[in-house]
Amino acid sequence: MTFAADLMNIALTIAFVVVALSQIMSMVRLVIGPNTGDRILALDTMVVNAIGLIVLLGIAQGSRIYFEVSLIIAMLGFVSTVAYARFVLRGDIIE
Repeated sequence: MTFAADLMNIALTIAFVVVALSQIMSMVRLVIGPNTGDRILALDTMVVNAIGLIVLLGIAQGSRIYFEVSLIIAMLGFVSTVAYARFVLRGDIIE
């Protein structure tokens, strides 16, 4: 292997570890969050971290399908976060 390939593997490994650690910290905040706003923010952060892990997996495997999956999850994550926040604030989602 070349130096560039080795450097890329090291960078991907570090990125996986950092994003996975961030995901774990978001899960802890989701469980022990003192109020509902903290839990909503932790859930949204978990969606962003999951998207990051999927993109890193796509880079590591060299497959383009992961990027399309991450776009779909991003759209679903945004809509679900907005719907959950509206439900918490107003008590209903659709008026």
